[in-house]
Amino acid sequence: MPSAYPNVVPEDNLRLPDALLIRHGPAQLLARFVLAADKAARRRGISLRVHHDFEALVDLNKFYVGRGLWYPLLDAFNPRCADLTKENAYWISGETETGDIVVTNVCRVFDWTGTNLREQACALWYGRDDGQRCIVTADAGELITGVVAWGGAAWVHPDYRGKQLSYLTGRTHKAYACARWPIDWSFCYIGIDNAKRGLAATWGHKHLSRSIFYPDSPHGEQVVAYSSTADFYDDIAGFMDRGGVLEADDFDWSAVPVGLEHIVTSTSPEGVFQGNISRS
Repeated sequence: MPSAYPNVVPEDNLRLPDALLIRHGPAQLLARFVLAADKAARRRGISLRVHHDFEALVDLNKFYVGRGLWYPLLDAFNPRCADLTKENAYWISGETETGDIVVTNVCRVFDWTGTNLREQACALWYGRDDGQRCIVTADAGELITGVVAWGGAAWVHPDYRGKQLSYLTGRTHKAYACARWPIDWSFCYIGIDNAKRGLAATWGHKHLSRSIFYPDSPHGEQVVAYSSTADFYDDIAGFMDRGGVLEADDFDWSAVPVGLEHIVTSTSPEGVFQGNISRS
């Protein structure tokens, strides 16, 4: 089984619209949503960027964990523990005008043709299956197969919470994945308490399946929140129509491509910010 589906890799640390290569899915819908979400984030003082340097994410996480502002990353998102490459994983940052990273969302794409989440749940969580304990009772364990996108490490700095950024980043990472790979399913894990609070809908998932339990992990029982690709396209279409998070001024029809294979570039006049961790 290949570790990743073949795809074109953009340059590291590009702005999200400039990194968007639409090779799969409905081009106009995906481009329209990504451009609008990017503009909505910029209205909130945040620039969205795409990375595949996971050592930088580990350093960022350690910095904020040391200040009590974030939890340690799972081994699944640590390149020393998992086979993370620029062909099968990326993370999206949200950066302030001064270059401070205050938002993250990670996506790992797997080619699970001939296997499924139930069989891969241990390696998914720990980076590698070394016989760690894993109990899967979720019906979605057998349903989630093919080319899949797993989202995690969703974090917003406390100073930037309440700005609806989770509604944007929870969907932009899936839109980017669906444009770059022929995704069949997207999913994430949600702790029991957060699932009861309705966070699955915040991140754009309609379906919940309980549960996957890792007895040796401090995170405990995990609920699978998942969507088919068709579900996701319906979600972002409705998300754009509902308003609230996105506003009419966020949509720029002149930048929307027409075909099924495009690189969306030069969507705004702003320059390239180099992401950094503020030590002040």
